Amino acid sequence: MVQDLKNSVGIVQTQTVRIVEPDDPLRLKCGKTLGPIDVAYETYGQLNEQKDNAVLICHALSGNAHVAGYNSAEDTKPGWWEIMVGPGKPIDTNKYYVICSNFLGGCSGTTGPSDVNPATGKPYGLDFPIITIEDMVLVQKRLLDTLGIGHLLAVVGGSMGGMQVLQWSISSPDFIDAAICIASTTRLNPQSIAFDAVGRNAILADPNFDNGQYHGHALPIRGLAIARMIGHITYLSEESMRQKFGRQLHTSEKYNYDFNSEFSVEAYLDYQGQTFIERFDADCYLYVTKAMDYFDLAQEYGSLQRAFSNTSCRFLIVSFSSDWLFTPQQSEEIVNALGAEDKDVSYCNVYSPYGHDAFLLEAETLGKLIAGFVDATWHRKRTSERCIAEKCAIPATIEQSQQAKRARVDYELIDRLITPNSRVLDLGCGDGELMCRLIQDKNVSAEGIELDENLVVHCVQRGLSVMHRDVERGLEMYPDGAFDYAVLSQTIQTLHEPQKVLLELHRVAKRVIVSFPNFAHWLCRFQLMLTGSAPRTKQLPFQWYNSPNIHVISLKDYDQFCTELGIKVEQRIPLGKNTTLPVRILPNLFASQAVYVTSKYGFSI
Repeated sequence: MVQDLKNSVGIVQTQTVRIVEPDDPLRLKCGKTLGPIDVAYETYGQLNEQKDNAVLICHALSGNAHVAGYNSAEDTKPGWWEIMVGPGKPIDTNKYYVICSNFLGGCSGTTGPSDVNPATGKPYGLDFPIITIEDMVLVQKRLLDTLGIGHLLAVVGGSMGGMQVLQWSISSPDFIDAAICIASTTRLNPQSIAFDAVGRNAILADPNFDNGQYHGHALPIRGLAIARMIGHITYLSEESMRQKFGRQLHTSEKYNYDFNSEFSVEAYLDYQGQTFIERFDADCYLYVTKAMDYFDLAQEYGSLQRAFSNTSCRFLIVSFSSDWLFTPQQSEEIVNALGAEDKDVSYCNVYSPYGHDAFLLEAETLGKLIAGFVDATWHRKRTSERCIAEKCAIPATIEQSQQAKRARVDYELIDRLITPNSRVLDLGCGDGELMCRLIQDKNVSAEGIELDENLVVHCVQRGLSVMHRDVERGLEMYPDGAFDYAVLSQTIQTLHEPQKVLLELHRVAKRVIVSFPNFAHWLCRFQLMLTGSAPRTKQLPFQWYNSPNIHVISLKDYDQFCTELGIKVEQRIPLGKNTTLPVRILPNLFASQAVYVTSKYGFSI
């Protein structure tokens, strides 16, 4: 019996609607037609009067329409994303009207290979036409048309659901405001295709498969269970398996010296296989994995950049550090293609030991990202404000660290240096305060890059476009001259290869604004001379052993640095406690920090 429904959408019923009639079948990507088509779906919350609060959730391979709540009062297992969907949860059903449907080819109410073929009166089996992710999205669009939903605030999905999200952004670019693609890819790599192939072969080799016409007979449960076991291994990570199972034996303390399942991890996979065959269909597994194998946006559209060229929504791309099925590098390919096409994209690579399954388990960080992105998109849609000026609450330890790392007396000056309506890249953007200020004061188009995961989440919550990235890896996602200004505030002294970063900044931006603390300031010199210890000041508050500053830099050093790199210093602005005569006359001695505006030689102001 369900005990507590106060934080849940409660009791919900899966509904079914016919969206394609037999006399007007749907033409599929493979060239064949299919009809009739029924779709199973669930909805939560209420569609508002403006009809601007609809959110579509796309499920993964083994999911279904039951994303949240319970199907009956006796149901003990909630929907597959109960941690994310419900009142007060990241996808808040008090605010949003949420729809989730079982995709085409599924086995949970939507037409698939286990349904009856009207032409034969028997289940389709392998007579069911091959389907694609594009076909699934087309059927979802037909469902929304049937439900009278003419626009979506957001489309959200993880894994195979993320593929559907990307296809949505391409197939219906004006239909959605935000696309949230989690732990996904634009195409499977050879390793993933190989795992799918082994799983399908396990099913096809099952003696009970009977060319897909096993319904009403002995089911190919052994083949389907093995396929699930193979797939489930890819959802975990080595770290999570080691922590959860190690080399523990399941029921005994000694080896049995036979071929039965002895280790805990073997028993776990047996359990996963057994529970899967109780709710899934073997034919469906064949078709859905094949649809994933065929998904290849670069091949379909000529390149990833071309694929995304006509998209108009905001994007949030999320990966997980230990996911080896759909790796962070595959998510970065999406981000790079979107960035090259000047799309509004944010990215976060969430640290997690849970592998690919993290999108179902990492409720806190992922929840903040999803909630922040959807809420900010809705705020932008209703107010036309491109950032949320008020600071969201962030942990005190992060706030203190941020204040110490980046003394913000240079913000007002940088604000004055940047011309209105410019395009600005803020590297090491921190909590996004400078970007928000520039957006409000100068109407700039701003993007940020930040290495701290928590600060990336914070920027997303404020509605800012930010990428989770180490700037020293390069900025290959941006074409030459993509920005009017690049800002590197209180960061250059923390870089291992500042020369590489500065040259890259001058490639992507017409002007570069750099600020840094002056290690040659008189107080630093005095402390070092008087105490013989590493100096500590307001701009340099760290102990020598916990300082992020790995380079000692002065104004004189930076002048020489720019000369060596062939970079033109347009402005050098020394900053002290106040604008005193000594600061102007002897800046290297009396300036506590400095702001430089530089450009390539040959670039005219």
